[in-house]
Amino acid sequence: MVEAGPAAGGRGRNADETRRRLLDAADRVLRDHGYAGTSARTVAAEAGVNPALIFYHYGGVDPLLLAALDRASEVRLARHRATAERAGTLEELAAAAATIYRTDVEQGYLATFSELVAAAVTKPALRQEISGRAEAWVAFVEEQWERVVGGTPLARLLPARDVANAAITFYLGANLFSVIDPDGARTEGVLDLAGRLAPRAGLLTMRLPGRRR
Repeated sequence: MVEAGPAAGGRGRNADETRRRLLDAADRVLRDHGYAGTSARTVAAEAGVNPALIFYHYGGVDPLLLAALDRASEVRLARHRATAERAGTLEELAAAAATIYRTDVEQGYLATFSELVAAAVTKPALRQEISGRAEAWVAFVEEQWERVVGGTPLARLLPARDVANAAITFYLGANLFSVIDPDGARTEGVLDLAGRLAPRAGLLTMRLPGRRR
């Protein structure tokens, strides 16, 4: 059943339910059809509502997609922080990073985020929004890197900001790489390589005098 118009989903619990349905639908449509296949009509059809409700509640399709991204990011950041903070060594941190990546692939988040990044290439307004949201993830990687290796020779060799930028670059690049890596074997090989290098790089994580964890 399709809601008739803004009045049908404009107030109270009905409005909350409508917004939830639109966010859920936006996630599914973007994941399954890509940005090019995501429109007010396709999202509204998936949600079972009138397309006018997208503009009533969010002001357009792009703001809706950004709201869906924000909702997913909030949940993911809490979950991934818990995963990362269990790591106390470089080897454990590399394993946590691989777990985070694989989780995002399995749940479709990497694909949806990459679709928005690709769309932002030709849409300056969207580019600014995506860039601002990516900064929270750069800060997350910086925080975890500094927590585990801060104050060590490795931290001086590989500053947290550079490591965070490299991690985000890999995260997005791996999605493009999947075109020539359909079974994921090559990407898994890169993750395994990081896991093998971590214990050796761990030799550089002996803390310098006067620095506390």
